[in-house]
Amino acid sequence: MIILELVLSAAAIVVAAALFTNAVEILGERLNLGEGAVGSVLAAVGTALPETMIPLVAVIASFLTGSSAAGDIGVGAILGAPFLLATLAMFVAGVSALAFRRRRESDDEVVVDEGTAKRDVLYFLVLFSLGAGAGILSLPLYLKVALAVLLVGAYGLYVWQTIRSGGEKEEDPPEKLTLWPSSEAPTWAVVAQVVGTIAMMGAGAHFFVSAVEHLSKSFGVPAGLIALVLAPLATELPEKFNSVIWLKGNKDTLALGNIAGAMVFQSSVPVAMGLAFTSWRLDSLNILAAALALAGGAYLYLLLRRKKPIEGEHLLVGGALYAVFVVAAVFSLL
Repeated sequence: MIILELVLSAAAIVVAAALFTNAVEILGERLNLGEGAVGSVLAAVGTALPETMIPLVAVIASFLTGSSAAGDIGVGAILGAPFLLATLAMFVAGVSALAFRRRRESDDEVVVDEGTAKRDVLYFLVLFSLGAGAGILSLPLYLKVALAVLLVGAYGLYVWQTIRSGGEKEEDPPEKLTLWPSSEAPTWAVVAQVVGTIAMMGAGAHFFVSAVEHLSKSFGVPAGLIALVLAPLATELPEKFNSVIWLKGNKDTLALGNIAGAMVFQSSVPVAMGLAFTSWRLDSLNILAAALALAGGAYLYLLLRRKKPIEGEHLLVGGALYAVFVVAAVFSLL
């Protein structure tokens, strides 16, 4: 029964991701937004909502009840999302570029709006460094709250800058809305498909995580480690199927923007929740995950600053970084 729940919920997330991709491209074109804004803001924040609910619920439970387990789950889930995005999600993007190279105009080269991508990654490196650093140092509560406000304010500035610049206008947006194929869909139908698919992803992610947690508890895995590894793996990674779709369609700016933009969101708003409403003390595995996430982000930033194009195999390094953490996590359980 649990296996069936896993399969059905994962399928729901994948179908919702495809419908969301279709609707958000049309919505971005009607709002006259560039590819950078569509990928980095609309797609990134929309697909980040389901996994953000996990730490939100855990943080509220920890704050109201004082439960240390809920606090551990909250901290783990908050750190897990940017870690997975900066490592495994980049690996998936690289594999996708290589897998679809024969049908892509740019072969295995990932061609992006470099200005938007560099800004995304730089925001991530600065914000996540501040947030992770606060979890290592013993800071008084008022400084943690001040840093939380700073992170939220910085994300607001990032959204404003991204929409203001926008990058190049999206080429060849979808002609038809999937759920309104007979004619040009009214804007309310486009918005309804966006909102409906976000809700569908959220429901699928909820049931998927629930099933994974039931399986994991039978092995006696600590709650914090479950949240750090399995929560983002179950929610964040399937939603990055959007990027696979865009890479297949040679829309690389949307694909990488979806990942990098989510990195900015996950390193600011959820981290601010952790700073303000949990003890926000990082253990050794949490620190390792944060360090590897920053290493992945720094590596991507260096790739973007080079004068040479990014190739699919360059992004496979993210998989190696994720594997390092998996090995360390296994040894911690022995």
